[in-house]
Amino acid sequence: MNSLNTVAFTAFGQQILWSDMIGNILGLIALALGAIRSLWNWPVQFLSGLVLFGAFVGHLTGSAGKQVIVMAVAAYGWWQWNRTRKQAADGAIAPRFATWRERGYLIAGAVLGTLAVGGLFTAFPTLSWDPWPDAYIFTGTVVAMYAQARGMVEFWFAWLLVDLVGVPLNFANGYAFSGFVYIIYGALVLWGMRDWWLRSRKPALEGAPA
Repeated sequence: MNSLNTVAFTAFGQQILWSDMIGNILGLIALALGAIRSLWNWPVQFLSGLVLFGAFVGHLTGSAGKQVIVMAVAAYGWWQWNRTRKQAADGAIAPRFATWRERGYLIAGAVLGTLAVGGLFTAFPTLSWDPWPDAYIFTGTVVAMYAQARGMVEFWFAWLLVDLVGVPLNFANGYAFSGFVYIIYGALVLWGMRDWWLRSRKPALEGAPA
């Protein structure tokens, strides 16, 4: 696994690590698969977390721990989509807007999660180089993945909010490839948001599980 932290190539004066490149490419593929509501977006997301976990474990404990949470949410998303994927006429899940109560839970979870994770990173500086932005991105990612697992259109808005911090943070910390991938994420998010928004207006199949 140590080979994942070796340099793949150099671009714009910055070294691109294999772990950074492979993990983020897999994450990008997972997001594209999520946009078309493919069940396979979850295994790819899980694999992305596994690659990054293998790269970080042993020397970046905080980053490795975050990937464990991401993999757990990916496993939940796989189970949830398997359970509800017959909702739409094409055999996939039927996107929907969250209720106001669900939106409140998502916002509360994002705020409280960011405060908790940020406090942990601040108390143990070795876990993160940028405690609060890192906590915001991590919590936002988990919230977005959970909302995606539940088929909520709002998960795209959560990804946009993550992008607003993720792009400058990755460039500032020398992860140029991650920064460029986040920009592509933004374009995919806008495309996926439009598709899910339109599909949310189509009624689910009668008798399909919620």
